[in-house]
Amino acid sequence: MSKAGPTLGSVRSIDEKAFDLIARALATRTYRAFDNRSSYAPAAVLLPLYLKDGECHLLFNRRTQSVERHKGEISFPGGTRDPEDKDQLDNALRETWEEMGIRREDVRILGRLDDTLTHTGFAVSSFVGAIPYPYPFVPSPSEIAEVLEVPVAHLLTPANQREEVAWLDGALAKMYSYTYGRHLIFGATAHIVDDFLELVREALAGEG
Repeated sequence: MSKAGPTLGSVRSIDEKAFDLIARALATRTYRAFDNRSSYAPAAVLLPLYLKDGECHLLFNRRTQSVERHKGEISFPGGTRDPEDKDQLDNALRETWEEMGIRREDVRILGRLDDTLTHTGFAVSSFVGAIPYPYPFVPSPSEIAEVLEVPVAHLLTPANQREEVAWLDGALAKMYSYTYGRHLIFGATAHIVDDFLELVREALAGEG
């Protein structure tokens, strides 16, 4: 999975420039949806992106052991769609508010990534949104055990990336993951991260 190419080093200290590059890259691509998603439960996540100490960060969380699914795993704010959600974006923003206390009016949506189908039966829609920082995060104690603020440059570093081959659903499949300290970002979340980082690489290559 490790891919050579530009890093965020050149835009770390240029305020909104990184966000604008990502927004333009998202605006010029057609996101991929799946025609055979009717048997999957709809869900959505937000990739909160912000500047901390002049460096672009992504916000993750570690789930508690009391949640119904994905106990103890690293994920983005998000979850399954409720009947009152108007659309996938509304789903993502509601869950982000409930899990992390981030108000929807504080999120500037930069664009949408490809949908992700999970082996646990979910069709996940992913949105990238810029938020101000510092931000008074209010993690839900019943759902969130730990808040992780991960530099995008860390995720772009090949030494923090893993690629493995596993037997999944009767076939060999490549499985991607990322390390951050003692944490391992894997599964559908890692797939979404990979999609996001590929977009970042393309955006920075076009800038260079």
